[in-house]
Amino acid sequence: MAATITAEDPLTGEEIEIPADVEVGEIVDSPATGAELEVVSTDPLTLEEAPELEEDWGE
Repeated sequence: MAATITAEDPLTGEEIEIPADVEVGEIVDSPATGAELEVVSTDPLTLEEAPELEEDWGE
């Protein structure tokens, strides 16, 4: 079983478990809402709602 750590879900304020080996910039799914969250810091572990990807029209 993989090690996990807890972090606060920025959308709900709930403590959620994520893999302990996450890296800055990695996207994880919130088990509470299903939203994509981005790891913005690992010390302390901080999550933010991941930005929506916009289409690239080759500009």
